[in-house]
This record gives sequence, C-alpha cells and structure tokens, in this order.
Amino acid sequence: MIIVMKPGAKKESIQNIIRIIEDNGLTAHLSDGKEVTIIGVVGDKTKLQNQNLEIAEDVDKVVPVTESYKLANKKFHPEPSIIKVGNASIGGDELIIMSGPCAVESEDQVMETAKAIQKAGAQILRGGAYKPRTSPYAFQGLEEDGLKLMKEAKDETGLAVVCEVTSLAAIEAAVKYVDMLQIGARNMQNFYLLKEAGKTGLPVLLKRGLSATIDEWLNASEYIIAEGNPNVVLCERGIRTFETATRNTLDISAVPVIKHKSHLPIIVDPSHATGVRKYVKPLAMSAIAAGADGLMIETHPNPACALSDGPQSLTFQQFEELCGEIRPLAKLMGKKF
Repeated sequence: MIIVMKPGAKKESIQNIIRIIEDNGLTAHLSDGKEVTIIGVVGDKTKLQNQNLEIAEDVDKVVPVTESYKLANKKFHPEPSIIKVGNASIGGDELIIMSGPCAVESEDQVMETAKAIQKAGAQILRGGAYKPRTSPYAFQGLEEDGLKLMKEAKDETGLAVVCEVTSLAAIEAAVKYVDMLQIGARNMQNFYLLKEAGKTGLPVLLKRGLSATIDEWLNASEYIIAEGNPNVVLCERGIRTFETATRNTLDISAVPVIKHKSHLPIIVDPSHATGVRKYVKPLAMSAIAAGADGLMIETHPNPACALSDGPQSLTFQQFEELCGEIRPLAKLMGKKF
C-alpha cells in the first residue's frame, strides 16, 4: 500500500506514520515529491489493519497497490528516477547513447571504438567481456582481461563503461573496472545474480528476458532495488515470437507501458532486437519517438570480422550518420543530444 500525505504535511506527522509502519515489522519508503509526499509500505499490510492510518494526522488517503512489484512501481515513486552513470544521467532531459562492440576482442578494437563513438556523441561505452552464447563453442569473451581493456578506454576518453555479468565471480571482477553492470536477457530471472548485482550499489542495466512479460521484468528489477540499490535502468531488446524475419520482435509498446507503470528509466537496444544492421536505424528512431531515455547500439571497426554479432553491428560511419539523424528527433521529443 501507499500512504499519501496532505500537501504541506508536518514532518512530525510523516515521521509518526513511518514509526507505526516500522514498529509493525514493515518497511517504509519515503518519496518526498514536489507536490506531495508518499510513504510506501513493503511487507504484510494486514499487520496495519487495526492502525486506522486513514484518520492519522495529515494523511490524505491510503491506496492499495495490487501489483506484486512495489519499489519499482510508479505509485510508490511518482517522480521519474534519474540514474547517474559516470558523467551521464539516464532518465532526465538528455538522450543517452550506449555503444560499442558486442564482444571485447583487443586493445586496438576497444580504444578505436571508444574514440569513434565519443566523437559521434555517445556517452557510454558498452562491451562484452563475458559472453553467454547459445553455442558452447562460440567465442565466450576475454573475461577480466576484457574488463581491463574497457577501463583503459574509459581512462583515455572519459566515457563511462557498462559490461554484462553472468556470475558472482564476474560481478566481483567487474566492480573494479566498470561504472554499470548489465544483466542480460538470459539472466533476467536469475534471482541470485540480481540480488548480488543489487548489493554492489552500482547502477544496473536490466535487459528484458526473451519471453518475459513486462510485469515479470519489473518484478526482476524489484530484486535489485530490494537490496538497497535503486539505480536500475531497464532495456527493451526484443522478445521471442513466431516471427523469423528478425532475431527477436522489438516491443516498442514497452516504452510507454513502462513509463506508465514505473519510475525507472528505459532504453532500447535495436541491435539485439533485430540482428540485422539495416533495421537498426528505423527502430532506433521509433524508440526515441516512443519516449525512450536512450539507446544501446552495437558498433565495430570491421563488422565483417567481428567475433560476435557482426551482422547487426554498425560501422563507425554508419553510427555517426545515425547520431546525426537522431539529434533533431531527440530535440523534438524534449531530449538533449
């Protein structure tokens, strides 16, 4: 449930409600907005049934929350969350572009890519050091050596860096090098991994699972936030349907739905959604028009020779052209880029 306080509610009244909640073994989450103060209650709300909170001083109303996710719920946190990643802020008035290779391959590749995407306007370098592949014989990533290369690129360019983690060992290594952890689609419901990522305190990019509903996705984010880490960014990357023209089917409707249901920022990954280079631009534009807070675009110095996902990766020139076309649309949607 949420307890909505009256405008101008006294601090003593707010603290009294929080005390009642905590004295009954529940957790209170205070959201002090510009116009109204909301106190979210997490736990068994039946413990409060005899407290008559509706008539407590400065309480406006008590609203039940029927959704199983609470902390990610917009009812708990009406104001949009802005997540800081390095020098970038996701969820505010700036359009954030994450770009880079699917897999980190070499020092030259990473450094060349970082400089190229920074020149085009990207704020965050993405790269895979741990690659959970469908085939066990496919390139699995450079692991910690790859993380070190990304850190070198960060130090050289000032770009923030994000990398997928697939295990507790990967998390323990990644926290030494990156600004943001990524939980991939295959691990969206790996609840142990979500908890461990939450414990780091680092921002977490949570990709939607291959067949996950939006509510399942938001419940996955709840595992991270429940560990005391509110710094979650959602990433729509397509879901599995009967269609085979693209690798996945990009659910563009997920953007406005998330904006309605949650305060968390959402970005879109048209590269993994399609698996086809020529479809990346139109879907990137569609995502911005739908209200996305950012994009994740795969780039590579030579996509034909990429060790992973070359067919969907843009060349540096194609990425620069895409960024140029994005700018007027971003401005139209009220985003700086």
